[in-house]
Amino acid sequence: MSLRTNFELMAAYNQWMNEKIYGAARGLEQTELAKDRGAFFGSILGTLNHIVVADTIWLKRFAMHPTFSIALKEVAELPSPNKLNDILFEDFAALSERRDWLDNHIICWVGTLSDDDLNVVLRYHNTKGVPANRRFSSLLQHFFNHQTHHRGQVSTLLSQAGVDIGVTDLLALIPDEALK
Repeated sequence: MSLRTNFELMAAYNQWMNEKIYGAARGLEQTELAKDRGAFFGSILGTLNHIVVADTIWLKRFAMHPTFSIALKEVAELPSPNKLNDILFEDFAALSERRDWLDNHIICWVGTLSDDDLNVVLRYHNTKGVPANRRFSSLLQHFFNHQTHHRGQVSTLLSQAGVDIGVTDLLALIPDEALK
């Protein structure tokens, strides 16, 4: 399996897990979603907003590279979040709609990547203005790992609220293959 194929799998896993998380959270009242549960971003809503904020920041960075600019044009045109704990959407339905929109863009964009793209060194500044130059494949690994990390937190918060989201393992999307 190529590195590009692995990233396509990660994009599919990202979308699948977001559908599960948002589907489970949809059954909660707004007050339960916004309830401070002592997590790093406070609530289920706060943590889900953080993932959207971080995804937006990273995708806008990725769009700065000429190879990725066309596939990420619509994302690049979004307003830039100010802080990692910004609440972009108080309304869960609006947040869910943005999540679906982002996931569709991620799936389409990752499908356009080439092996050469994955070897590009991307120059960007972090949210504190510190410059960085990092290999794109490593940044993409971070991008998907960050989502997984915070979805794990949301899974715990949902469990505390009495909601079971079911199977979350990437293994569920990895096909069984015949031995040669």
